[in-house]
Amino acid sequence: MTRIFGDPSSFVDEALQGFTDIYSTYVQRVPGGVLRSTATPEGKVAVVVGGGSGHYPAFAGYVGPGGADAAVCGDVFASPSTRLVYDVAKAANRGGGVVLGFGNYAGDILNFGLAAERLRADGIPAELLVVTDDVASEGKGANGQRRGIAGDVVAFKIAGAAAEAGYDFKGVLTVANRANDLTRSMGIAFSGCTLPGETEPLFTVPDGHMGIGLGIHGEPGISEEPTGTPDEIAELLIQPVLDARPEGATDGGRIAVIVNGLGSTKYEELFLLYGRIAAKLRERGYDIVAPEVGELVTSLDMAGASLTVTWLDEELERLWTAPIQCPALSRGQVIETTPAPRFEPPAQEQADYSGTPAEAAAAGQRVDAVIQAVAKALHEAEPELGRIDAVAGDGDHGVGMARGSRAAAEAAAKASAAGAGAGSVLAAAADGWADRAGGTSGVVWGVLLRSFAEQLGDSGKPDAAAVARGARAAFDGVTRLGGAKPGDKTLVDALAPFATTLSERVEAGDDLLTAWAAAAEAATAAADATKELRPQIGRARPLAERSLGHPDAGAISLALVTRTAHAALQS
Repeated sequence: MTRIFGDPSSFVDEALQGFTDIYSTYVQRVPGGVLRSTATPEGKVAVVVGGGSGHYPAFAGYVGPGGADAAVCGDVFASPSTRLVYDVAKAANRGGGVVLGFGNYAGDILNFGLAAERLRADGIPAELLVVTDDVASEGKGANGQRRGIAGDVVAFKIAGAAAEAGYDFKGVLTVANRANDLTRSMGIAFSGCTLPGETEPLFTVPDGHMGIGLGIHGEPGISEEPTGTPDEIAELLIQPVLDARPEGATDGGRIAVIVNGLGSTKYEELFLLYGRIAAKLRERGYDIVAPEVGELVTSLDMAGASLTVTWLDEELERLWTAPIQCPALSRGQVIETTPAPRFEPPAQEQADYSGTPAEAAAAGQRVDAVIQAVAKALHEAEPELGRIDAVAGDGDHGVGMARGSRAAAEAAAKASAAGAGAGSVLAAAADGWADRAGGTSGVVWGVLLRSFAEQLGDSGKPDAAAVARGARAAFDGVTRLGGAKPGDKTLVDALAPFATTLSERVEAGDDLLTAWAAAAEAATAAADATKELRPQIGRARPLAERSLGHPDAGAISLALVTRTAHAALQS
């Protein structure tokens, strides 16, 4: 388990502070992550990688000459927020465009995708490099594709080498995507991992067994088998990878090979395993080029290993073996550099609410009171929401909801004290929630609350019709963003009946409290009914059968929010 963590909520920030001090030759700290501390030429394509923390050396360990230009670091196992991705990418941009690289997880797709839209709106070319190497999740990861695990190393290394070599924006993106297309991985776990501050692992593996096809965010494997001999383990990793050989890749030929430790497997064990794997691959006619063995994409203290294979062509081999100097990966001739200027964050503008009418400011205070009550309720529900989420996910839903709502409460209180109206208080809460929670739930709740806020406005006390419009706008915003629909086993299953019932009851003439009570009851019943559904999107999809009989944590938490808001409105 993780034993040195201080305040769990500041674990990532404190770890990054120490990391940037140690490796100041390569990186400097920026809000939300790290930036190269060495100068890069104007016009260079910026490669920005990232995702949740807890996977070191992914992602900050791959920033440096010949590697990435910056890394965005979310909380443990949680995607960084849209704002953080945008801010770090803006800091890394040198005029050649930004390639945003990350593993294929729903939260990362949403946050990096929205950040790319904001960058393009600023006139900065920006595209996504989505890593999809995990054969155990074939057809069951985010967007119906494989998840991204240790294949990150290959895709990011190729992208960084291409950018360092002066490729243009299209060239970097094309060659990095080809590297991803030609990469496959398979992993096993001997034990689960434990989040900082927690005492129990996110999943367990029976003694003497292996979890097959683990997820690097603490998701359990798709099956369990008795622990085999080194030869049996090597074959178990090799065969699924070769069976999933990319179309056009030759049977035999030149390949890059990574044997990756997940956090608690000793290097000597990895060396032994690599030896068996290498012998078996060579027997099959493969030539191994510049192999890497060690902890390259970890999962906190998880015990286990993964195998990654990339089928190389001439260009990919040249870029795979090109020089790189990063905290976690160094090879080839030293790249000459000069120090970059220290990053200075832009000044934050302060909102002015001095002209808000008294009635509108009073409405803002009422919204603030609701947000405070929601934060308290989610803090109390944190363990239970985590337990529900751990059935077929990574068990961090309670932590994320508590963290996000706490940040929302802080932002709402500040805006309310400054005299903001209902819409501005709720919008401030939305931004605080999205920025602090990160991950899928962070961006979804940010969009949900901001969509709601836009309908409330700041002109006075919102009436029941405006609140009903806010609920419908929240539903529209969430479904448009994430693509989820009723029946997919997400929070949408509770949000849809809430918005529909609230609108119908308001249109029928009910006052707001009566209509809200009926809508909260409908959301609660729908959330409970999700236990009969199989998840269709998100991290739980590969473990859909395990999810049967258990409700969706996101739907349960949304229903709790609606009930808590009703109680707060009554008081």
